[in-house]
Amino acid sequence: MKRRYYSLFIFFLFSVICVAQQPFRVMWYNVENLFDTYDDPATRDDEFTPSGNRYWSPKRYYHKLQQLAKVIVSAGEWDTPALVGLCEVENDSVLIHLLNRTPLRQQQYRYCIADTQDERGIRTALLYQRDKFRYLGESSIDLTAGGSGRRTRDLLHVWGEVITGDTLDVLLAHFPSRYGGERESEGRRLYAANRTRAVIDSLVSVRSSPYILLMGDLNDEPNNKSVKHVLVGNDLYNMKPFSANQAVTGTHKYQGQWSQLDHLIVNGLFLEPSSPFQLQEGSVRILTNPFLLTPDKTHGGVRPKRTYYGFRYEGGYSDHLPLIADFLLSLSER
Repeated sequence: MKRRYYSLFIFFLFSVICVAQQPFRVMWYNVENLFDTYDDPATRDDEFTPSGNRYWSPKRYYHKLQQLAKVIVSAGEWDTPALVGLCEVENDSVLIHLLNRTPLRQQQYRYCIADTQDERGIRTALLYQRDKFRYLGESSIDLTAGGSGRRTRDLLHVWGEVITGDTLDVLLAHFPSRYGGERESEGRRLYAANRTRAVIDSLVSVRSSPYILLMGDLNDEPNNKSVKHVLVGNDLYNMKPFSANQAVTGTHKYQGQWSQLDHLIVNGLFLEPSSPFQLQEGSVRILTNPFLLTPDKTHGGVRPKRTYYGFRYEGGYSDHLPLIADFLLSLSER
């Protein structure tokens, strides 16, 4: 009888399905004018050259690359993020330098970069680790409103397979700025939001189990129309980030006021308890490492330590703070 119970126990032990969970961290970062030092005659990038009014020298450029690498490494804590979304990137060259001439060369990142209609030539881009995200394809979608007179950055769509075998669609956006006034420029952002929403809706219609992640500097806050009334709702959720620093209440500070211009939006499948690819509750946060901040001598409190404060070279990181989010991938093992 004891032998029978022992056999049943062994059978049960080997029949139990054990679930191993692997972390999957993503990061979004507006890196504030990551330009090389060369003049591109097709774009308005003259100020970011050695003879331009910012005196953008090779020394300053390579310092900027080291600073950005420091932020990405620090965001990973034990490991660098699986995905890093970037905006205000000029071209392939700056990404190649970032990934090969800084400590990031140890991380084996690959990159995708969008086309752009922006007059300065800035773009969105994605860094990904191939062992965590198997690249399947990419596309670049024009978000410029017809007849608006101002060109903008393309939406970058990259899709790949994660270790659960699921397809992850990543959308990276940098919507039109508020140049000329928030209300006056709102139509351009609404157009960009509607175009982005159409891409998401098309993915939902063709994917059997859609996992959709939108990261971006939308140049609007959560309560603005482009976010609240176009992008969010109908199974899309804007994840409110928390800040470990009480003095920081957004990702961008302008004239003493913090704002949440950077967003991380997911569809509902990430939030289902039974999903093999889940967003960890409470994990979406603003990266507020002390080195990213500096005293705000004009308005009080702190502000992001920038590369330039106005036209004064500050040698910092960016005028935005990064967003971080953690996901869990569940693998069934027998």
